[in-house]
Amino acid sequence: MTRTAASPLEALVTLLGLETLEENLFRGHSQDLGFPQLFGGQVLGQALSAATHTVPVERQVHSLHGYFLRPGDASKPVVYQVDNVRDGGSFTTRRISAIQNGKTIFFCSASFHGREEGFEHQQAMPVGESPEQLIEQGAKIERYDGHPIEFLRLKPPESSVTVEGQVAPPRQRLWFRLAGELPEDNALHRYLLTYSSDFNLLATGLGGHGVRFGSPELQMASLDHSLWFHRDVRVNDWLLYEMDSPWAGGARSFARGSIYNRQGELVASSAQEGLTRLRQTP
Repeated sequence: MTRTAASPLEALVTLLGLETLEENLFRGHSQDLGFPQLFGGQVLGQALSAATHTVPVERQVHSLHGYFLRPGDASKPVVYQVDNVRDGGSFTTRRISAIQNGKTIFFCSASFHGREEGFEHQQAMPVGESPEQLIEQGAKIERYDGHPIEFLRLKPPESSVTVEGQVAPPRQRLWFRLAGELPEDNALHRYLLTYSSDFNLLATGLGGHGVRFGSPELQMASLDHSLWFHRDVRVNDWLLYEMDSPWAGGARSFARGSIYNRQGELVASSAQEGLTRLRQTP
């Protein structure tokens, strides 16, 4: 019998599933997206997956804060060690280390919380075209080869004027989704949102500087990544990612993002600082 090849989304779900090696010890395979180092979103998503396996199902992750220490190797698996920092009456805290070749390449802390009632407010979703309207207007869906994530880019929400003329500010807005069917599993959708949140965020800081992501003279690498989950999310429906970079300097840039579902609900917030260095020419 011929086995049907897994779809790109099924392969991504398997990537984040992990193998249990021992209590609080897990192993994940790696995915080569053609970047100079292992894609940071993979390590973020797998680290959250590892932590979630050690937490009662009624508690959902509400925040994750991590640091990238060494470039990962996309040709090798990653081992995740979970430290049970705290199991409290309302919150559960885990610390996760990602290890390759006997060295920690990334570590993060994640906090989990059960559902409670409380005050509610949110920043309004920016006004703009829906994914369907963009497609009707001729916008093309961008997609990495063999990868399930899809992007629809919107025009910058504003422009700034310099002496040389008009340039785009360090802001960008796009719709994204993971194309395919997924189960109604809140934890899985949060792993996948964590994975997806690393795309495009750091590159926001290049706006207005005349350098494109992937340019040979540019060296970029994530230094840290934080993500806050505000409500349940479904990543196989379109999500709006609003990003801006309020600061860059000292060969670093800082970016932050707000993620909305198509109902206008703020589902998550992100922040990241990264190395943004122009290489010295001979």
